[in-house]
Amino acid sequence: MKKSVFLIMGVTLLLGACGANEGSSELALMNRTNPDPVHTTDKGPKVSEKSVEKDVEALPELYDVAVIKGKKDFLVAYKVKHLQRFRMKAIEKKLADKLEKKYPNEKFTVSSDYKIFLEATRLQEKIKSGKYNDKAAEKRLQEIIELQKEKT
Repeated sequence: MKKSVFLIMGVTLLLGACGANEGSSELALMNRTNPDPVHTTDKGPKVSEKSVEKDVEALPELYDVAVIKGKKDFLVAYKVKHLQRFRMKAIEKKLADKLEKKYPNEKFTVSSDYKIFLEATRLQEKIKSGKYNDKAAEKRLQEIIELQKEKT
């Protein structure tokens, strides 16, 4: 009797702990987060970040996308489906070409790197919560873009 009570309590605690952080950047690498696209400032590109996200999500090889619109450029971070990971370079080129063709006047930084995705998700959370003002958010966005450029 005691064993079954402890087993039920243990399972309940385990399930409760697993669902506590759903949707946060802490589990962004394991779960699908579907963060809403955000912008660092109202000035800058006239292209909507939501339309860019819609175009990126249309690719069947991708399953999670983070789009951040800055003053001068966009950061598009995404996760590739597991069986498509062997084609990551081709997918990145296909996505970059698609975005450049559809939005020729915009500058895009495209990344399938998990670290960039995680940093973009954290930035989105801080922008939405109001922890970053426009200037701080733009500065952090440029730092993430520089991190991506250093990687390549």
